[in-house]
Order: sequence, then C-alpha cells, then structure tokens
Amino acid sequence: EVQLVESGGGLVETGGSLRLSCTTSGFTFSTHDMKWVRQAPGKRVEWVSFIDRSGYGRIYYTDSVKGRFTISRDNAKNTLYLQMNGLEVEDSAVYYCALGGDPVSPTYNYRGQGTQVTVSS
Repeated sequence: EVQLVESGGGLVETGGSLRLSCTTSGFTFSTHDMKWVRQAPGKRVEWVSFIDRSGYGRIYYTDSVKGRFTISRDNAKNTLYLQMNGLEVEDSAVYYCALGGDPVSPTYNYRGQGTQVTVSS
C-alpha cells in the first residue's frame, strides 16, 4: 500500500521559512518521480514543484515559487523535501506530496494527508 506522510508545516510570519518532509512507503521511491501540490481554502489544487527520480535531473517549479522554494529528495531515506524560504501570505495552503500524474500538473495517483502552512502578515 502506497503511503505518503507529510510533516513540517506550521504558522510563520511573512518572510519566514519552513521545511516540509514527506516520508514514503509501499513503493520503490527511487524509481518514481515526485511532486508537491497545494490547496488553499476555496481554491483548486495547484501544482508547486516536481523532481525526477534521480533528484538531480528534471526539477521544475511553478513561477510563483521560483527562487524561494527548493525541492529535493533522499532516496536512501525514501523521503521528499520542500524547503520554503521567503514565505508569502499567498503561500498559505495545505501542502501535499504526490505521486503520479503529469510532471507539471496538479494531477496525481496518490497523495498524502497534507500539512498545513499558514503565513501571517
């Protein structure tokens, strides 16, 4: 059974930083591309970032987070990360790690339960 468990969310002020983690099990992590998506209240799911299975090949970000967020992975630990710096109020959302779907779209086959990120002004 595929399991994705996010952690690391919280409440921060504008300009602050958070590091999200996603621990995985139930599949061979090192052979799967991964992504982060987010959903704010009343809004559609938004694709945030993608990383290929190697961790150093294809890496993509949505325009609004470029230069502020960094996606990475540790295949030895079966864990995906999202380092978020320079957080803005507009980044407030539930963040999900996800598996499957097109690389730069919010579609997925599996996602975790999410971790809440709230940025205060």
